[in-house]
Amino acid sequence: MKVLQWMRSTGRKESELKSRLSRPKKKFTVAKRLMICLLFIFIIGLVWAGIRFWNMNNAASTTPLQQAQVGIVLGASMWGAEPSPGLKERLNEALQLYRNGTVKHLIVSGGLDKPTYPYTEAEGMQRYLVDRGVPAQHIVLENHATSTYENLLYSQRIMKKYGWTSTVIITHSYHGPRALEIARFLNLDHPQMALAESKVLNMPLHQSREVLAYTKWTLQRWWLGAQTWMS
Repeated sequence: MKVLQWMRSTGRKESELKSRLSRPKKKFTVAKRLMICLLFIFIIGLVWAGIRFWNMNNAASTTPLQQAQVGIVLGASMWGAEPSPGLKERLNEALQLYRNGTVKHLIVSGGLDKPTYPYTEAEGMQRYLVDRGVPAQHIVLENHATSTYENLLYSQRIMKKYGWTSTVIITHSYHGPRALEIARFLNLDHPQMALAESKVLNMPLHQSREVLAYTKWTLQRWWLGAQTWMS
């Protein structure tokens, strides 16, 4: 009887020992799978960012630019009452197109950056253009947009109101690929691009932000597409 009890006790200890030895292996397997998943996500992220950087660095203006009824200037940050240096680059591009007759009118699009600022982006852009000789009646303000998607969506509504069908989108080269993709998503008719090459912006910083902004837009596009499909 004692022998049987001893054997049973020994058997239990052996099974407990085997169980304990097997647990670290399971934990190691889970950790290994997690590391593989994280590595896979990291590689996908690098590829995604690489494609986006390539697109930004190879973006170019439409060549040759055809005459259009209106140019859409996509807003950027204000510095108090004045357009930021980066926004001035977009406005100078718009001035050149207006002066050489490529566009007859301009839509300036952008909402209020901060509650303490005296002007919206659109109002600040209008003041800059008027000070440089563009008649106020040739500028239409879009004062509400807070994103590139809204810039183009609200500007499209203005175009329909005025009966304009041809446009040139004016922005920076790093911003151009996303702006063009959004314009096509909104079914703008053959949008042309006038892209400024920045001499004042910190391009590595802005391009990195643009990768994140493009990722956000991709998710938004899928969501908008799903809503359209469900309706």
